[in-house]
Amino acid sequence: MRDSFKHLTHKMASLRVMVGVKRVIDYAVKIRVKPDKTGVVTEGVKHSMNPFDEIAVEEAVRLKEKKIAKEIIAVSCGPKQSQETLRTALAMGVDRAVHVEVTGKDYEGLGPLQVSKILAKLAQEEDVSLVILGKQAIDDDCNQTGQMLASYLDWPQATFASEVNLDDGHLKVVREIDGGLETVRVKMPCVVTADLRLNEPRYATLPNIMKAKKKPLVKKTAADLGVELAPRIEVLKVEDPPVREAGQKVDDVQDLVAKLKDAGRLG
Repeated sequence: MRDSFKHLTHKMASLRVMVGVKRVIDYAVKIRVKPDKTGVVTEGVKHSMNPFDEIAVEEAVRLKEKKIAKEIIAVSCGPKQSQETLRTALAMGVDRAVHVEVTGKDYEGLGPLQVSKILAKLAQEEDVSLVILGKQAIDDDCNQTGQMLASYLDWPQATFASEVNLDDGHLKVVREIDGGLETVRVKMPCVVTADLRLNEPRYATLPNIMKAKKKPLVKKTAADLGVELAPRIEVLKVEDPPVREAGQKVDDVQDLVAKLKDAGRLG
């Protein structure tokens, strides 16, 4: 029995984890649409790591601190500035990083489909047993990459995770659903996407930021991985949301009903 436990511990301690991190416009920045309506203004705008990806990184680092994970690899797809996002992940405790450089028109058309293909190739190359992603990015809110990745790898998936625990070589994941909470137990290797309540990410300290500069960061291209970046979606126009109309005050319920009838909102 003791030998069996040692074997299980050793097996889990050799777990290699990959996390995806995306560079997005900072959540505190007010988004502005370009005058030509082709997209949003990104030049001179503060960017940071996608908040849900910060949670994914934190969860991976906690697995390593618990001696469950042996190594953590962060991946980001995008222009050169994505390396700043990767350095943040390294400062949080990630061991090494891979930057898949995507620029110009390819970057403008980069979506969950292409990113999931890139991550699938890297997961196979790196021989990882667990991929943790944020459940969605706050710029496009697609919530698709984790699910597509699991499909390409043919791995089990546990999305919207609010709690992750090791359970006899499996992952026991509490996930958030419309009706409350659902607990699933998935075999590894698997894909997990992090929800808001999974953890609270740590801040990168100055000493760790300095250490991160010396950690390995490898640059690749989609062509290196054999992934085609041709976009499948064409953006026709981007517009600001309509301005909300001013409300009206009512004296009582009868007044409210009368106004709704006048507006044609009640039969």
